[in-house]
Amino acid sequence: MIERKWGTPESLKELLLEVVSWKSMTLTEGERQFPVKLKKKLEAVPYFQENSNYLALHEADLGRKFLTALYKHPEARETICLISHFDTVNTEEYGDLEPLATQPEKITKALHDRKNELPQDAREDLESGEYLFGRGTMDMKMGLVLHMSLIEKASVEKWPINLLLLTVPDEEVNSSGMRCAVETLITLQQNYNLTYKLFLNSEPVFTEESNQHYLYTGTIGKMLPAALIYGKETHAGKPLSGLTSPYITSYLTQEMEFNDLFQETSYSETSPLPVTLQQKDLKMEYSTQTPYRSAALYNIFLMERNANEVFHLFEQVAETAAKKCNVDYQQICQKQQMNPIGEVKVIRYKDLLDCAIRKFGVEFIEQIKEDVHAHEEWDDREKSLRITDRLMIECQELGPAIVVLLAPPYYPAVNSTGNELIETCTDFVSKTAAEKFGLSIERKHYFNGLCDLSYVNYSGSSQGWTSFEENTPVWGNSYTIPFESMKQLNAPVLNVGPLGKDAHKRTERLHMRNAFEEVPIILEEMIGMIAEIYGKDMVKIR
Repeated sequence: MIERKWGTPESLKELLLEVVSWKSMTLTEGERQFPVKLKKKLEAVPYFQENSNYLALHEADLGRKFLTALYKHPEARETICLISHFDTVNTEEYGDLEPLATQPEKITKALHDRKNELPQDAREDLESGEYLFGRGTMDMKMGLVLHMSLIEKASVEKWPINLLLLTVPDEEVNSSGMRCAVETLITLQQNYNLTYKLFLNSEPVFTEESNQHYLYTGTIGKMLPAALIYGKETHAGKPLSGLTSPYITSYLTQEMEFNDLFQETSYSETSPLPVTLQQKDLKMEYSTQTPYRSAALYNIFLMERNANEVFHLFEQVAETAAKKCNVDYQQICQKQQMNPIGEVKVIRYKDLLDCAIRKFGVEFIEQIKEDVHAHEEWDDREKSLRITDRLMIECQELGPAIVVLLAPPYYPAVNSTGNELIETCTDFVSKTAAEKFGLSIERKHYFNGLCDLSYVNYSGSSQGWTSFEENTPVWGNSYTIPFESMKQLNAPVLNVGPLGKDAHKRTERLHMRNAFEEVPIILEEMIGMIAEIYGKDMVKIR
């Protein structure tokens, strides 16, 4: 039998150290180069030397690529898709230790000299010697390493089930990689006669309690309702001759922040409260002209609601904010014996767009969008706000107003609780972990860190995303979601990953025994169990 490269805890650690050292922060050259390096790594696996057509890079966006690696059993159609992302967040928070951030052994050693600067839980984990620190160790290059090990073992032992490894860029910002990969998954399904039975992610456990391990049978969703607030400019010496946009915005933010109307409870789990992610006025320089254009972004988590429902609720809250603002503003004007400039209204972006098209025509509007998209330094959120701002400047008669819109990204919530295979896997993983390792693994119904599983197994109707398409200014240009294609990827989802802590923090770390010894066996045996379900004589694992 062919000797495996990644078949021991030591070799898994060595592989992790290597891929972590390949810096791949989102929107950097390292992210663009990572899948090229990974492809070369996988080309060393004998199976892909003999079946090079099963290993490929595919175009994503902005010069980035995603990678697929297929282990195909000659007689099997049943396929498990192993999903991961290889981008990481930036490393500025490491300060003078930043050069070591992607060298796990060195950063772990260096932190010993500064352990008194660390939070108590991180200091205790460091002193235990059980954790490996560093950017990407847990979020989520260890998940990718686990998948590489699985596909290598399957190819050596000729498992009677197909494994498709998919690893993508840009999960941390817009999930562009996964959204681009949806069509490729369908193409591979057709070309190789695959039947997807499970989408398995190995995002790390986001511990809520000390060392508690979880698996997830779904993933939470997210929307980014936004507002362009348009007041009336004036000189600071005549404040009531105008209406500042920060004044109006303050009412909207008061209504949105921590508003439990947006909170959902499903399977006894409750989504986090909404919070403001950005609030600013769009005045570019200082002057005594009052600011009259502002913008705000609000984070909303989803469980069972669709885009239409959330946007309708956002519009209602904006109406409440506008009414309160109008009452207070009119009282001030009465007290100061000034006439109000008007009442703040709430306008959907779609209605603003329709107004602008009626006034200026489609070509004029397309030119505005083209001008905004020419600013490569602006991300999709900024472009969404700037397009809306440009349209509102051309339609000032609609003001003062709160223009409600949606900005990327949109992560639909997905949940497979109750699916027969998922329930079987959940029971199997919990039992195996307890019997083999004395490890308690609890089920969570929603992964609370957001992940690419949002773009498979979509079950919503077209009516459910209409508001998103109509009220997202960059829709169809720099941002799209392949909703119809996502519906074709209708296999259930599951997330089983290694124990980690402090994603996106300087103290990001991975529990080594769990990652290198326990989870590999749990995943291998779970896949063996799945193969047996579909009537195959599974090669005995370990």
